[in-house]
Amino acid sequence: MIIILKDTATPEQIGELRDAMTARGLVVQDIIGEEKHMMGLAGDTSSVSDEGLERYNFVDRVVKVSEPYKLSGRHFHPEDTTVNVPGGVSVGAGNFAVIAGPCSIESEEQILSIARDVKRSGATMLRGGAFKPRSSPYSFQGLGLDGLDLLKIAREKTGLPIVTELMSNEYLAEFERDVDVIQIGARNMQNFSLLREVGELGKPVLLKRGPSSTIEELLMAADYILVGGKSSVILCERGIRTFETATRNTLDVSAVPVLKKKSHLPVLVDPSHGTGYWDLVYPMALASVAAGADGLIIEVHDRPEFALCDGQQSITPVLFDQLMRSIRAVRGAVKEN
Repeated sequence: MIIILKDTATPEQIGELRDAMTARGLVVQDIIGEEKHMMGLAGDTSSVSDEGLERYNFVDRVVKVSEPYKLSGRHFHPEDTTVNVPGGVSVGAGNFAVIAGPCSIESEEQILSIARDVKRSGATMLRGGAFKPRSSPYSFQGLGLDGLDLLKIAREKTGLPIVTELMSNEYLAEFERDVDVIQIGARNMQNFSLLREVGELGKPVLLKRGPSSTIEELLMAADYILVGGKSSVILCERGIRTFETATRNTLDVSAVPVLKKKSHLPVLVDPSHGTGYWDLVYPMALASVAAGADGLIIEVHDRPEFALCDGQQSITPVLFDQLMRSIRAVRGAVKEN
């Protein structure tokens, strides 16, 4: 629901209305247009009637929003959002970010070597899995908090902000204290209790699309995080499950312009999980850039043939360096056109 205010509305009157709506448990967001001041209401608006709102003499009219996602949509927030990450990195609204690193942290030597390589090539953030959700209970599950400590060492040595996945509520305090961008993986995209708690931490959140989730479901999941009013969200397309078996997932590149049309949030693409094969990462990364993505998250390993997790989809630091050069060329061509 959007309340369009009259030009004569005073700050005191707007404050009065905001307090009344907040008291009903609604999230209120100001929308400042070129000509009008509007207020967006998110939450259960069933107790608020159009007629009741229009009784305020400074309310012009009320507009119902049909989309079930409110805070992530463009109705309440028409301008692109920039997500600011500790360490001086910005994502969205023209700021392009590349998150790179191994699927899982294996040792201090490994994470430091890869962190230095990807930074040298132009990566803006370092990824690495400390806790790994695996399909098989017998597969490597990550180093846990020890892995998180190694990520912190890599950040200290290179200056790269760190991105890692939170799998449960158990380690909320550690992630709030130590992690720059909290990743919510595809399996947890609809873990709504986790999303709500992460939304209270005031941290940037990288939200990955679930393998069988629609774009609308992804945006509603983002609203669960945004409703707390403290955390910012970066969306991530990482491939969806289809009938196709030639690739690990089907990378939905069309999701990029669709999300950019429907949402103000930055959109990243993960061509590593999206395809599952290292030789497809390069072309699909460039395709994602051409489609308008605000960044990429790419798995890089110095010895992928010996990786403990997802070596098949990891590229080497040498190939990553070549990819970064091509990304700069494609972004330049897109800007010219």
